[in-house]
Amino acid sequence: MDLDLGLEGLGLLIVISLAFGGIAQVIFWNSATHWMWLIGAVAWFIGGLLASEVVWGTLTEEELQPIIDGLAFDESLLGGLVVGVPAVLVTWYMTRRSRAGRPTAS
Repeated sequence: MDLDLGLEGLGLLIVISLAFGGIAQVIFWNSATHWMWLIGAVAWFIGGLLASEVVWGTLTEEELQPIIDGLAFDESLLGGLVVGVPAVLVTWYMTRRSRAGRPTAS
C-alpha cells in the first residue's frame, strides 16, 4: 500500500473529521456521552482515510476528481459517512441505554 497523502490533504481530513464530531456532539449533547465528538471524529477520519487511500487508492488522478494533496476528496467524504454515522449512532444507542436508569441532576 502506497500512501501519497500530503499535509494539506491530511489537514483537510482532520478538519472535516472534527467538524463532524462537533456536529454529532451538538445533536446528541443531552442524550449520549460527552465524548461523542471524539468518537465521531475518529470514526470519520478512519473511514475517510481508508476510502481515499485504500479503497480508491489505486485509481489515477484522471479517474478521481477532486484530488487535494493526495486526498481523494469525494471518496473520503463517502468513507467518512459510511463509518462515522453508524459509529455515532451505535455510541448514542449504547450510552442512551446506560443512562436511562440514572437520576438527573437538578
